[in-house]
Amino acid sequence: MLPRTESGEAPSRHANDGQTWLTAITFKGIRVANWPKMPITPTKYAFTTRQSANWDDAKRRVFALYRAWLRSTPEMQAMYSVPLPISVIRTRIRQEFERNRFVNKLNVVDVLITKGHADYQETMNFWRQTTHMMSYFNEESFRGAKRLPSSFIDGFLQGRN
Repeated sequence: MLPRTESGEAPSRHANDGQTWLTAITFKGIRVANWPKMPITPTKYAFTTRQSANWDDAKRRVFALYRAWLRSTPEMQAMYSVPLPISVIRTRIRQEFERNRFVNKLNVVDVLITKGHADYQETMNFWRQTTHMMSYFNEESFRGAKRLPSSFIDGFLQGRN
């Protein structure tokens, strides 16, 4: 439900600088704020779930998904303010795909493709947080995977409390 203006009417839409805005509530004749339309449609990156007809079809779908991830790497870096170069992000994407390279069941490949599309949609619609993105880069992250010692003795010998 949209907020109401002083007169009790629903805000109207008007064009402003090439964008469509919802006119905000006014207070004593002064516009308090504007609410822009959502810039990203949630279904923009959605794919229909389907089964691959054969291995060639699955291979084509995997390569299409891989290319989509690689093309969107600069946008992901900017959206999530990832403090890593684009080449490192692309290398990590390749490692994730290579991890499942030798799957030999077509149904499993279809499930992995569906999960890849879901992750892509969540990432590109900004439904993740930066910590979710940085969890893929444990070695390169600003915190590091081994920020705490593995045992009390190791911490004691390193001089940690």
